[in-house]
Amino acid sequence: MFRRNALDWLNQWKVKENRKPLVVRGARQVGKTSLVKEFGKQFDTFVYFNLETAEDYALFKKEMPVSDLFDLMLAVKGKSRNGSILLFIDEIQNSPVAIKMLRYFYEELPDVYVIAAGSLLETMINRQISFPVGRVEYMALRPCSFDEFLGAIGEVALQEMVCNGDVPEVLHPKVLSLFNKYTLIGGMPQAVAEYASGRDVVALGGTYQSLLAGYADDMEKYKSSESSRNVLRYLISHGWAFASERITFERFGNSNYRSREIGDAFRILQKAMLLELVYPTTCTKLPILDDLRKKPKLMWIDTGLVNYAAGTQSELLGKDDINDAWRGKIAEHVVGQELLGQSYSVLEKRHFWVREAKNAQAEIDFLYSSREYGLVPVEVKSGANAHLKSLQLFMRESECDTAVRFWAKPCSVDTVKTDNSRVYKLLNMPYYYAGNMERVLAR
Repeated sequence: MFRRNALDWLNQWKVKENRKPLVVRGARQVGKTSLVKEFGKQFDTFVYFNLETAEDYALFKKEMPVSDLFDLMLAVKGKSRNGSILLFIDEIQNSPVAIKMLRYFYEELPDVYVIAAGSLLETMINRQISFPVGRVEYMALRPCSFDEFLGAIGEVALQEMVCNGDVPEVLHPKVLSLFNKYTLIGGMPQAVAEYASGRDVVALGGTYQSLLAGYADDMEKYKSSESSRNVLRYLISHGWAFASERITFERFGNSNYRSREIGDAFRILQKAMLLELVYPTTCTKLPILDDLRKKPKLMWIDTGLVNYAAGTQSELLGKDDINDAWRGKIAEHVVGQELLGQSYSVLEKRHFWVREAKNAQAEIDFLYSSREYGLVPVEVKSGANAHLKSLQLFMRESECDTAVRFWAKPCSVDTVKTDNSRVYKLLNMPYYYAGNMERVLAR
């Protein structure tokens, strides 16, 4: 398996002074178990429990002092208390007792490193299970980023250049071509690993089918009523075609389902981290306040799954500029995926800006909160600056002095003046820098 950038985050967690048990959250098949097992190689003792197995689950049928429980766990796995110890409890959502015990690991066995994860954890939090408040911390794991894709296919030198934001112009066509390939394949670890092994995109069809079938099978566990499950199945089957579009819940996708049914189903899938309903804002300065009365934009977990499920793979083949495919929606989707993937916070959200006044319609693809520059508007568009009319309107009304445009060309910087004489810098970046935008801005 290839290296995930999240290992760096885990290494920082490992050396934290007030470290708490860590709960790794994320959709099914984003690589949570593989990541923690790889991280476990750093420890003298790695203890793995999967609570979907009867033997492992049996230890948590009744409560006991945490020290006694831990001794029992070590004995069951044939381990001893030697050196550094990482305890990994997978599929922890199956045992409320195991979840409760996380608190006591934090309080009574602080020298033991503890990580928990679960494939259906997201839909159960705050409904059937409750984690010890203030006694655990969280990390969100998402699909692979473009630079992780480069590492997986052996392009380590290019990976470093992309991460550092210093791809020389002579290599721009090669890196852009690889990013187009990544846009087609997506970042689901199984798809990336299989492509890295066989270099055959067509052969990945079975992988995508398996992933989608797994998500569909989960519908039985998300909702108790058959009618609710039917709505969820409908969204899993038909919703991918509306990626990067602003949607309405009422009769979504020409269905007969009402607003409340669709809204409830979307929120369940959002909790499962399969999608995000990105609501617009009308703010032109921090803090960003979403307007939940306006139509949200639908962003799915992975662009590769979108391409396969929506049947748009052929549109990307042979395109020099991904913005020419699917009315620019797939370019917007992959940039949004890369922007989100920069963060391991479970609270991270994306935002976009709208102006819906009469005769003054405008929309900015994303608003990004940068440590270096504050609020940064982000557009995913080709063409001349004169075509960025929404950006001009936003910059005229905002206090921002920097904007970013992702496109298919190499990096450049323009000084632009609005019609009310405000001057700002427009940083034009190739698509492949989206996942490292913060670092590129810092340069």
